[in-house]
Amino acid sequence: MTPGTRRAGRAGLGLVGVLVALIWIFPVYWMINSALLPDAVLQSARPTFLPFGGSWDNFTAVMSGGTFLPALGMSVLVAVAVVAFSLFFAFLAALAISRFRFRGRKSFVLAVLFVQMLPAEGLFIAQYKLMSSAGLLNTALGLSVLYIAAVVPFTIWMLRGFVAGIPADLEEAAMVDGLSRTQAFLRITFPLLAPGLVAAGVYAFLQSWNEFTIALVVLQDESARTLPLWLRGFVQASASRATDWGQVMAASTLVAVPVIVFFLIVQGRMTSGLVSGAVKG
Repeated sequence: MTPGTRRAGRAGLGLVGVLVALIWIFPVYWMINSALLPDAVLQSARPTFLPFGGSWDNFTAVMSGGTFLPALGMSVLVAVAVVAFSLFFAFLAALAISRFRFRGRKSFVLAVLFVQMLPAEGLFIAQYKLMSSAGLLNTALGLSVLYIAAVVPFTIWMLRGFVAGIPADLEEAAMVDGLSRTQAFLRITFPLLAPGLVAAGVYAFLQSWNEFTIALVVLQDESARTLPLWLRGFVQASASRATDWGQVMAASTLVAVPVIVFFLIVQGRMTSGLVSGAVKG
């Protein structure tokens, strides 16, 4: 294969990658574009691809309702709790099943896999009864408990692979240099687990931020809603009023902004842990 042919092949692959990226990002662009256009323009037969003459009226109307900030606060509170506690419990469990041999280890691993296979819809009645008897309906605590229980099994499997991929010899070498087992783990192994912890945290965050059905079951009070439930209020139009798609797109954009900010914060740390630990030669 000549150099010219290789360059042409790379250029073709690059063009395909650009086309795939454009197809992938078009729904996001269309959401933001529609959020800046009045509903009359959106309802017209001719699509408008550029928001010339657009305004922030849809965002102003969405924010003026007084319901966005409470829903945002509920979603942030639940997401932070789910990420923190899911990583804590899943990390300890993954460390135990990867580093130690104990009675019932295989049964525990199979139980985690079995729980992950259960359909969420089959648990709704039991979850509602449990939260109702505990007085946790319409509360961030009750919703967080259910989310943590749903997220932890898969998070354990994610972190188990990361922990098992780090040789225990690194800790043993550090212990030869005079560190205790705890110090060797915290200084050598734990920094190397940073990419796995970040990946598991991203998964837990997205699951709690975007989840709709469990929240619909547990949060029945209009004053206690997460952002997905809040967004539903814009889609469900009354019989006498058509859906204002401009406001729907503006609300969808506001829901997506915290996710974008979260990824901007963590994307630089996805690989930082790969070179954070070292062993003296």
